[in-house]
Amino acid sequence: MSGSGNVESLLREALSPVEPPADLASRVTSRLQSISDHAAGELEGWELAAMRDPRNWLRPALALLGGSTAGAGLVLLRLHQRRRSHAGGGSDPTPPGDDAQ
Repeated sequence: MSGSGNVESLLREALSPVEPPADLASRVTSRLQSISDHAAGELEGWELAAMRDPRNWLRPALALLGGSTAGAGLVLLRLHQRRRSHAGGGSDPTPPGDDAQ
């Protein structure tokens, strides 16, 4: 079965990890920030008097949903970046599970 070695090497090559572009985090952050800012501007311009007519509820509801989602994405992205920076720094010199007293 000489073909199985070829298939295995093809699968290894196809499933190898791909590094994202270096500026991906900053691009995603700026895009989420612009969505959040736009949603805040949309909600800011909305008048409470318009709430009496249910036909006017769609735009503010979408702005609220989009702004909340973008804000949650920003929080998660920043937490992930902070966790990666702390994990790479190695502030604790003792290895995990080593309870030297």
